[in-house]
Amino acid sequence: MPNEILFIDDEPEMRDLVKETLGARGFSVSVAASANEGLARLAESNPDVIVTDVNLEGSSGLDFCKQVNVSRPDVPVIVVTAFGSMEMAVGAIRAGAYDFITKPLDMEQLVLTLGRATQLRRLRDEVKRLREQVATPRGGGSILGESPAMQKVYELVERVADSEATVLVTGESGTGKELVARALHEKSRRANGPFVALNCAALPETILESELFGHVRGAFTDARNSKPGLLVSASGGTLLLDEIGEMTPSTQVKLLRALQERTVRPVGGEQEVPFDVRVIAATNRDLEQEVVAHRFREDLYYRINVVHVHVPPLRARGNDVLLIAQAFLRRFAEQSGKAVRGFSSQAADRLLAYDFPGNVRELQNCVERAVALTQFDQITVEDLPEKVREHRTVPTSPTPDSPDELLSLDELERRYVLRVLRAVSGNKTLAAQVLGLDRRTLYRRLERYGELRPTRGVGLDGPETHTDA
Repeated sequence: MPNEILFIDDEPEMRDLVKETLGARGFSVSVAASANEGLARLAESNPDVIVTDVNLEGSSGLDFCKQVNVSRPDVPVIVVTAFGSMEMAVGAIRAGAYDFITKPLDMEQLVLTLGRATQLRRLRDEVKRLREQVATPRGGGSILGESPAMQKVYELVERVADSEATVLVTGESGTGKELVARALHEKSRRANGPFVALNCAALPETILESELFGHVRGAFTDARNSKPGLLVSASGGTLLLDEIGEMTPSTQVKLLRALQERTVRPVGGEQEVPFDVRVIAATNRDLEQEVVAHRFREDLYYRINVVHVHVPPLRARGNDVLLIAQAFLRRFAEQSGKAVRGFSSQAADRLLAYDFPGNVRELQNCVERAVALTQFDQITVEDLPEKVREHRTVPTSPTPDSPDELLSLDELERRYVLRVLRAVSGNKTLAAQVLGLDRRTLYRRLERYGELRPTRGVGLDGPETHTDA
């Protein structure tokens, strides 16, 4: 897209000259003859930079600059004047001008000034975008991320949030599955109803059933009063069954029946009670494998897995690490009253290099610790946990830039075997030990790779069997 310039001057010849000259340089130029016309143009368009003459009919270019600085502070204004005095320069800066240039206009100087001003505009827009991204995450709730992996999550959340379909949210521990569930609730027609989360792994079977289905008075020793279960008390809203993979087979049967019938029988009760709740299930287990192993009911799996949302691990989300870390930093800096504003470039590199097996939860702990320890206005490498500071990646092969460069397992194996052989200076006995192979297997692989040729009439067992090709 060409840079859009709004040029304001009361001389028609000057407007035509600037429009033609800048247009030939790739700029998109709109013009105005007065401050009022300029404000009207600004209201209906979004120029990257405004250039205005200081003397305008019925108004001052500096007054116009002040108005723009109040209504559109993101748009840089360049003031053109016939008098390059210090007084004029001070007046332009006080009016909020980005820069000023003198007449007669030097078009090369104008183009250079416009280039710097448009870069400033782009930077302001980027800062604004990042602040909005941190303040109002796209996915809803506290979900942050711009990576392609998270874009897929956002798109799926948007598509299914307002349906009544049961959703299964999967992902490693600490990836933010509950945040996704909350986003689904907040974007649904049930947003004004309750959102209730129940950790199925935290309660024994009897208490879990009581929490889910409710109980009547006298159903068990401590049941002094009747209590509705969460399926009923969350009616009109959303119920998150977190860690559903930990639920016992007996409770799974009862939950399946409740979801099918949309009614629940309290523990110790005889009457069915209807409920109206959307169920979202979450787990860090592979439920398909749990079904194969007969630890999770297949019919319940298909009942809860109408829509599947997988939350990617932090290591698969690229620069999202820094975006999330910055959000945590701002929160903990406010809580502690410290004027910590960001991360040093070295600290940022360490965060990007680390895998974060504990995902967002581990990153949160890392940033909270760093804010507590830092003595500066930036987080430095020394403020990070030792495992993050000292982490080093050791790639087994160069990272491919495109799918066409991905290696087959055979090619990856060949490269690694030859790399080990070079590292031990061609000593095949030592190479076999490093690789965990017997010598016969190593020689056969080297022969298959074309790195050896057999000596005529000699078997495969002795060191003299092969010579290097």
